[in-house]
Amino acid sequence: MSHYRPKGVLGQAVHEFEETAIAVLLGLMTLVTFTNVVLRYGFNTGLIWGLEAVTFLFAWLVLFGVSYAVKVTAHLGVDAVINLFSPPVRRIIALVAGAICIVYACMLMKGAWDYWAPFAGLDATTGRWFPTGFADSRDQAWYEVVDIPMQDWLRFIEPIMNQGESYEKLPRFIPYAILPIGMALLLFRFVQAFVRIWTGDQTSLIVSHEAEDAVDDVAHMNREG
Repeated sequence: MSHYRPKGVLGQAVHEFEETAIAVLLGLMTLVTFTNVVLRYGFNTGLIWGLEAVTFLFAWLVLFGVSYAVKVTAHLGVDAVINLFSPPVRRIIALVAGAICIVYACMLMKGAWDYWAPFAGLDATTGRWFPTGFADSRDQAWYEVVDIPMQDWLRFIEPIMNQGESYEKLPRFIPYAILPIGMALLLFRFVQAFVRIWTGDQTSLIVSHEAEDAVDDVAHMNREG
């Protein structure tokens, strides 16, 4: 998907996980949507759970894409003022921006966990901005989605999550799990980017001059033609 080459075993593992997940999500979204179109216009029927499934898949794709864009420095930004400074000053600004992004990702991670945890029968954290401990939370593991049916191969979780009661629909904690997963990946990528800026392997958190690069690419293609 990109020319990015990760360093280290952990970086390679997360890289492969992200790219595989994004490819699978795109494939599933296409398959479910195409199947629904064929069933609707060809057989006057459809997958009742199709729209909800595609919605969840799209949410997973977006949240995976947020961390992926940090990895390949694809987030857009304005660097007109930053470029007025010398390279050492720009590096300091990039480090400050990276530190702010790490703090922001930590806050998002806390919020994501606090929202998802009750659906998984877990406790949310205490503290307004950063976790200071855990507080007893009302168990909401019995909450289900609206349309997606429960899969038989997931029945093993019923004694664990639903006190032995059967799920008719997919429990919400499964599709909602992308919230802590996505925010954990985002935090990891911001820390990784901060380290790369610190070591000089990266100069910014954003992509810049994308318009000029596109023009140069087109000009190069025209010269070759």
